[in-house]
Amino acid sequence: MKTINALLLAAWLPALAVAAKPLTVCTDANPEGFDVVQYNSLVTTNASADVLMNRLVEYDAASGKLKPGLARSWEAGADGLSYTFHLRPGVSFHSTEYFKPSRAFNADDVAFTFERMLNPDNPWYKTAPTGYPHAQAMQFPKLIKAVRKLDAQTVRFELNYPEATFLSSLTMGFASIYSAEYAGQLLAAGKTADLNSKPVGTGPFVFKSFAKDAQVRYLPNPAYFGGKPKVSALIYAITPDSAVRLQKLRAGECQIALSPKPQDVQAAQGDGKLRVWQAPAFMTAFVAFNSQKKPLNSPLVRQAINLAFDKASYLKAVFGNTAVAANLVYPPNTWSYDKAIKPYPYDPAQARKLLAQAGYPNGFDVGIWVRPGGSTLNPNPKAGAEMLQADLAKVGIRLQIKVLEWGELIKRGKAGEHEMLFMGWAGDNGDPDNFLTPQFSCSAVQSGTNFARYCDLRLDKLIADGKKTSDFKARAKLYQAAQKIIHEQALWLPLAHPTAFSLARKDVGGYAANPYGRVDFSAVSLK
Repeated sequence: MKTINALLLAAWLPALAVAAKPLTVCTDANPEGFDVVQYNSLVTTNASADVLMNRLVEYDAASGKLKPGLARSWEAGADGLSYTFHLRPGVSFHSTEYFKPSRAFNADDVAFTFERMLNPDNPWYKTAPTGYPHAQAMQFPKLIKAVRKLDAQTVRFELNYPEATFLSSLTMGFASIYSAEYAGQLLAAGKTADLNSKPVGTGPFVFKSFAKDAQVRYLPNPAYFGGKPKVSALIYAITPDSAVRLQKLRAGECQIALSPKPQDVQAAQGDGKLRVWQAPAFMTAFVAFNSQKKPLNSPLVRQAINLAFDKASYLKAVFGNTAVAANLVYPPNTWSYDKAIKPYPYDPAQARKLLAQAGYPNGFDVGIWVRPGGSTLNPNPKAGAEMLQADLAKVGIRLQIKVLEWGELIKRGKAGEHEMLFMGWAGDNGDPDNFLTPQFSCSAVQSGTNFARYCDLRLDKLIADGKKTSDFKARAKLYQAAQKIIHEQALWLPLAHPTAFSLARKDVGGYAANPYGRVDFSAVSLK
């Protein structure tokens, strides 16, 4: 009998070893929704585009190159005015309780996805209450002349002018492909809002449920063209406090924790049960000044604030040794970064002189908005805001700090209601335009992603001209001129280029920190 039991146990143990387990990821904030084209925050991209959806073209962070997504191949026209995509056959949209697809992904879905964002006559165009911020900021309505279905597996984009950044822009979350069939079903039923709460995509995970301030639940997509994920479920445990995320990680309540504070990273490095992933982040933390509101409409005032802040002390206190000081809008290892531009020094005396010159010898009152919980770009909002408050008080500026829930902060910031706000921006790939167009173009003021609310025709032309040429030297020269204007106008108080960290338990494999803040759990396995 013992021999039989031993044989049965031996047969059973390998099955246990490979059985899929649920993956719980401790995240820092609620997504704004799941219709990713309506939003511009990384939190929402991580909860929607990164797990539920795919794009025609993807960006490989490891190689720094574009790779096939829902398009297996593509070619550009000789004049740069067209791109033809050959679609991957046999790709299935998610089958859920609320949608059962009757066909595979095809060119109709690509056409619908972009027509919805670009064509005011499309019945779906007005279903996004605040518009399509990324599509508008990236000037897609102006750039794209038409999206034509050539046959079920071939689609052609016709452009009004050549643009060097077009393909790389298609890797961004807002370019995720939607199901035209599902959209038609919702439109016919008068339930277009369901696209934001009951999403459908082609990605590695299928949406199950969302409880605000608690969790988002996903199931593995058994029909995923990249292979079924190795976990039995994916759960985002929404945990705004970084210290609590670390506690949950140690207790085994989550297997991965995103956006840790530097001190949490140090603690994890000394814990034999945990591991740390890191990558230099293509991100910038900054304080945005609303240039449309007095007294922040004065460049002298904005320069004074830059001079008044002790950035070195801030970096040490908030980031430890895990971030590089930000002087311009994107990291210094980015091509076209202008090293000749000197950063604003810490000089309170000069700050006071500029304030007097601007007509504010006794300072002024101004407000700043911060989020409650920490993130990669703002590990300790409370400490950072209080340090800025103390430094500005020394030059007569009385700063009032207001804490807003992340979704409300983003929504109201896009509407231009703020005076100052702690903010951060992560590029989706290594192109400088990922910062310049969405943050400093005139179209981005209208879409809401330009938190400085600054529209200057000279600056706008430099950015636009840079996108139209594929000559790197010519683009670099244009972007350096743009950086000079941004710096002289002091549109931001640049803070830091952080390191992207993720913490995990030792039994997690198949994951890596992403320099662009994106997440990929499709290949994660748990021992």
